Amino acid sequence: MNIDKLILEYLKYNQDSSSTNILEGINSGKSLATVKRILTLLIDNKLVVSAGKGKATKYKLSQNFKLFEKIDIDNYYLKEIDEREILENFNLSIISNILLNTDLLTSSESSILEELQAEYNNNISGLSKNEYNKELERLAIDLSWKSSQIEGNTYSLLETERLIKEKEIAEGKSKEEATMLLNHKEALDFIIDNPDYLFPLTLSKIEDIHSILIKDLGIDRNIRKRRVGISGTNYKPLDNEFQIKEALTNMCNLINKKENVFEQSLLALILISYIQPFSDGNKRTARIVSNAILINRKHCPISFRTVDSVDYKKAMLLFYEQNNITVFKQVFIEQFEFAVKTYF
Repeated sequence: MNIDKLILEYLKYNQDSSSTNILEGINSGKSLATVKRILTLLIDNKLVVSAGKGKATKYKLSQNFKLFEKIDIDNYYLKEIDEREILENFNLSIISNILLNTDLLTSSESSILEELQAEYNNNISGLSKNEYNKELERLAIDLSWKSSQIEGNTYSLLETERLIKEKEIAEGKSKEEATMLLNHKEALDFIIDNPDYLFPLTLSKIEDIHSILIKDLGIDRNIRKRRVGISGTNYKPLDNEFQIKEALTNMCNLINKKENVFEQSLLALILISYIQPFSDGNKRTARIVSNAILINRKHCPISFRTVDSVDYKKAMLLFYEQNNITVFKQVFIEQFEFAVKTYF
């Protein structure tokens, strides 16, 4: 077992331990200097917190340890649905307490994203308005395709491009699949043309985006009034309309209070999906709102083009079942990097 895992395992049962206590407790053969260096990294990764100074410094697991605990996702899904120990019900404190008082990004992650944004700013400074719009159109087509593919749409990227540009429906595909893709593009066009419409973020404005996405698809508009199940997991979202509205309103307040645009975007992406406020179209709505936040703050939008659909779902289910954000956060960072380096 790696030394960082040894330290975390030790602290699970020995809170408020000194570095010397930890060194002796893990019996790893490492030096005290190494243990202190690893503890510093664990603090930066928000897994451990410290109190006191000098030799009196004590360490314990962060109250948000579960949120940031490193989980081997391949091993996690070796267990079948009914074998996994999960948080089956919606965690009422996740929005109003845990996420409200937590910075989701480490200092190194923030630096990576800010450097990428600076690269994006530099890139677009050399583009004409026409060139920029062409790149934005390309990204919008890719996002419409990938976001729909994640939901089971069978259109290829080339077929999606033909549909959006030439209104040519692919042979052998259903009308519903074409409608889903065209609705995505319409929603994206709306937030591009009205970048400040959603802000400050409110429940009714999220409903407006959802309405565009589900138009002519036979899906109920507005907040659902009945229970919904999620395939692949035993997690049960809220089933009370008033609780759903309260959770979504609390999410909006949380995002509006956050100052970091990347945190805002990531929170929208995860929490709309977690709350599942609509009978269908939740993840699609989450991806559009997440991008609306980036676009409104003049940041690079994300297409998610290279993420594997199964990997995306597994990362999201991990948050549903464990309230663990680490894998999905990595997806977000990787896809932001891809967008910066691919489109602009």
